[in-house]
Amino acid sequence: MKIALMDSGNGLLAAAAAVHRLRPDADLVLSSDPDGMPWGPRAPEDIIAHALDCARSAAALAPDALIVACNTASVHALAAIRAELEPAIPVIGTVPAIKPAAAAGGPVAIWATPGTTGSPYQRGLIRDFAAGVEVTEVPCPGLADAVQYADSAAVNAAVAAAAALTPRNVRSVVLGCTHYELVAERIRAAVQPLLSPAVPRLTLYGSAEAVAAQTLRRIGAAPAPDAAPSGRLTVLLSGREGSIDPASLTYPEGRSLGEAAAVRP
Repeated sequence: MKIALMDSGNGLLAAAAAVHRLRPDADLVLSSDPDGMPWGPRAPEDIIAHALDCARSAAALAPDALIVACNTASVHALAAIRAELEPAIPVIGTVPAIKPAAAAGGPVAIWATPGTTGSPYQRGLIRDFAAGVEVTEVPCPGLADAVQYADSAAVNAAVAAAAALTPRNVRSVVLGCTHYELVAERIRAAVQPLLSPAVPRLTLYGSAEAVAAQTLRRIGAAPAPDAAPSGRLTVLLSGREGSIDPASLTYPEGRSLGEAAAVRP
């Protein structure tokens, strides 16, 4: 079994680590675009072009499924990627976990990139899945870039700025960018002390676990977390085979994948 994941940068690490936990025997292909990142500020047609290149590089290795582990790419390029690769390769997109957060009860804050915050796409998800729930959209300028480069000071500054915009009565925060899942506990540590004492422990909602589970369902594979860790790791950097970025190894998700690659070159 081979599962490919794509993103402009290390936002794919959380989903890749989730797949690895469910199926340590699966081969993984991590396809990112260091030559073209970040995708967020690009025009939609430019995002589509870069995302298609990234997807094609992964598809050339004949995976059983491709995860678009990027909210920006899922918004702008998912249809184009599916049109080119399916049905030969199932393509699984990433959607912010607004539905489960709203189902658990509000108030809810959605942390996302400035380009996604207030967008018709995100507003549509709120309308469809969070009707009647108090939802606040919180822009997080600079956070994805800070996570990408493992710039701890910049992460702390961006998280603090977003925490200051988060209402004091929220019960949950939706992590609306896959990069944010890599610093989830830092987000919790910044927001929790600012909340009203009446608010229970803050719940964070990411998408990695759900995307990993959905991918296995799409290809008819059952979770097997106790399987022998025999999967191999391939890293593609703008189409070139390479290795995991050292910045990615600062995160537990990146280290778990790096260790797997070291054991199974």
